[in-house]
Amino acid sequence: MNGSAHNAPSEEEITLKRGPAGLGFNIVGGVDQQYIMNDSGIYVAKIKDDGAAALDGRLQEGDKILAINGQKLDNLSHGAAVELFRSAGEDVHLRIQQRPIPQNGPTSSRADGESSSAFGTWTMYTIVGLAVIAAAGFIAYKRIQLHPRGSRGPF
Repeated sequence: MNGSAHNAPSEEEITLKRGPAGLGFNIVGGVDQQYIMNDSGIYVAKIKDDGAAALDGRLQEGDKILAINGQKLDNLSHGAAVELFRSAGEDVHLRIQQRPIPQNGPTSSRADGESSSAFGTWTMYTIVGLAVIAAAGFIAYKRIQLHPRGSRGPF
């Protein structure tokens, strides 16, 4: 066995009571707005502070919502999924697939309950680094164009 059973995302059943501000989270995804390439699932994008989901504490940003009140969310448009949430009633039963926790990646020690994405941080630093390299290369290219070796003075 290669240990992949330990890395399989776990599923969980959660019931949330709709509060004055709704369920307290935003969703992304759907067949028309894929959040993850080749996956039309519905995902938790943001947990709102002091909302029903945040107070419950089990639903996390990045979790995939598999079903709401027994209705599977497979092959739905984003709008259809939003409508299911809006019409779900006061007590909303969710079946979720928790986001996988990286086994060898960086860990977060944030005590404030905010999620942190190692991939998002890595991507941000990569983009900034590539931008700096591109700018330096462009400046060097322009200097060579303006002052080729062996030339003296303006043209």
